Amino acid sequence: MQIKRAVERVPGGLMLIPLLLGALCKTFAPGAGAYFGSFTNGMITGTVPILAVWFFCMGATIDLRATGTVLRKSGTLLVTKMLVAWLVTLIAMRFIPEGGITTGLLAGLSVLALTTSMDMTNAGLYAALMQQYGSKEESAAYVLMSVESGPLMSMLILGATGVAVFEPHLFVGAVLPFLAGFLLGNLDPELRTFFGRCTGPLIPFFGFSLGNSLDLHVILTAGVAGLLLSGFVVVVTGIPLMIADVVIGRGNGIAGLAASSTAGAAVANPFLIGEMIPRFKPIVPAATVLVATACLVTAIIVPILTAMWAKHVGVKTQPPEPDLIEVSH
Repeated sequence: MQIKRAVERVPGGLMLIPLLLGALCKTFAPGAGAYFGSFTNGMITGTVPILAVWFFCMGATIDLRATGTVLRKSGTLLVTKMLVAWLVTLIAMRFIPEGGITTGLLAGLSVLALTTSMDMTNAGLYAALMQQYGSKEESAAYVLMSVESGPLMSMLILGATGVAVFEPHLFVGAVLPFLAGFLLGNLDPELRTFFGRCTGPLIPFFGFSLGNSLDLHVILTAGVAGLLLSGFVVVVTGIPLMIADVVIGRGNGIAGLAASSTAGAAVANPFLIGEMIPRFKPIVPAATVLVATACLVTAIIVPILTAMWAKHVGVKTQPPEPDLIEVSH
């Protein structure tokens, strides 16, 4: 059976299919982890440790000697995504009350939900899409984009706009695994290769574990607000990302559109930020539901739109390579 090839035929399949399997598990067997316990429970509920290892390995893959093409493409997408999220946060804080919107179709929407759904790209989904529709440099570009992973970017944006104030040690804790991997990877090229090979295989595990935090009923719970937020994320980040990819990154827009999703790790950010800033705790549940919806819906929409755009610009699907990540030297 050629299961891997079948999964890779689905845009973003390495991330999306395990995520949907995890969501099915959460929806129809929510107590499976506790029932089986041990390693099975660890695989089902291990989003944070898997993310920590993934974040470390991502840091190790970044080579200071990477080609200018890789740095230009990854830097363009990273900075554009951050600037758009910062601008939206700056505008939203003037119109949305601190406690979020409590009535109407947009009930539950808050600045926290907007920021955490927009400032992080689903790097695994991006990598899988670029493996199919992008160049080698565009595939490698996602290693620098991984700086977005974790709550660091949300913390920086919320802090820069004055929405929240964070203690310095919290910033250090958010980026320390990444920096440790980055240091080791640049001190020893063999370690860069060793840890870099882990980033691809970790994607389905991370996807499955993340899926187990998403009940498929979450879309119904979030209602119109969740669906509107999902579309808002794709449109408001996707268009600037595509323009930046063409104008600055010298691409064809595919990489920009592929980066317009909400990261799986973003689902945990409202909770993490709420733990650091207690006054956010009342809006954390609603924000988590909305970000989870955006994660799930954009993970479905973005691969479809990317495939359509790739066909429009005349790019054919590339055969999958043995290693998901390889940074050019």
